[in-house]
Amino acid sequence: MPDTATPRLGRRLPRALRGRDSVIVSALLLVAVVACVAVPNFFSDLTVNFLLIDAVPVLLMAMPLAFIIITGEIDLSIASIAGLSAATMGVLWANLHLPVPLIVLLCALVGVACGALNGFLITVVGLPSLAVTIGTLALFRGLALVVIGDRAVADFPPDLTAFATSTVPGTQFPLFMLLALVVVTVFGIVLHLTPYGRGLFALGYSTEAAGFVGIRVGRAKFGLYVVSGLVCSLVGTFWVLRYSTAQSDSVEGLELTVVAAVLLGGVSIFGGSGGIVGVVAGVLLIRTVTYALQLAGLPDTALTIVTGGLLVVSVVAPTVSARISAALARRRGRRPDVGVATA
Repeated sequence: MPDTATPRLGRRLPRALRGRDSVIVSALLLVAVVACVAVPNFFSDLTVNFLLIDAVPVLLMAMPLAFIIITGEIDLSIASIAGLSAATMGVLWANLHLPVPLIVLLCALVGVACGALNGFLITVVGLPSLAVTIGTLALFRGLALVVIGDRAVADFPPDLTAFATSTVPGTQFPLFMLLALVVVTVFGIVLHLTPYGRGLFALGYSTEAAGFVGIRVGRAKFGLYVVSGLVCSLVGTFWVLRYSTAQSDSVEGLELTVVAAVLLGGVSIFGGSGGIVGVVAGVLLIRTVTYALQLAGLPDTALTIVTGGLLVVSVVAPTVSARISAALARRRGRRPDVGVATA
């Protein structure tokens, strides 16, 4: 009996290797190898620690944002929600001296309220998500300035900063990155292994079709914005704990990096496609590039240019790839069959 497993695997393997997730993972490995060779002091335990702990906020905010973009929407207010939560934490600590667990809970409620406002304006009022979240980006950042003013609260206990920057015993692997990977695993299971996750892809393909098959479009999108607000608020509290300071411009500008990482990781800006593995690789790729450039001595302006360039590439590359694939398919379709030509 002929063995059909090997040929079948041979047909499937090239398609898997051409997947967007595999391309991003390969690019991440290539960039890491080049950085280890070309950038002094990049290949060290300390580099792993700083690179991964810098990736924690981006990785956490990228998870709900990936879900939102898969449904065909966008959220540009994520960093502002985190900044407002950070400012709230600073005021609650400096003025009321509340216990830190209670402060974290109250900041989480602030994030949920911000996400609910975004979801209400988008799903109930019917406004475009791009316009809404650009407006709330400025609104939440302005509220952070109102809440804490132009001061910085920096009298947090050193034990909190030590906990936020702690590592797994015996390694330089950040403890909070381990917790972030647990969150990533949960999001990955929900997206790829549950009917709810499949429904999100359907929303991205066609809102009308998703409604016809029984998906409650408004409720699904509203829930995603609430979850996004919750996760962003936790990022804001982590930011305060790590740097032991809270001010109105905390987490400012990080939304560009998060959007670039999600799109670079294979989530289509038009919705309907994407995967968690690619998003994680996209986050680590951007952080690896920026950290290597920092070690090489490039200024912050150059890092912003690199991030913007990666964002442009992540948007343009899928379109160009799709057009090339379509052109090759049309060319193969016009190619005469060899057996017919020989006969």
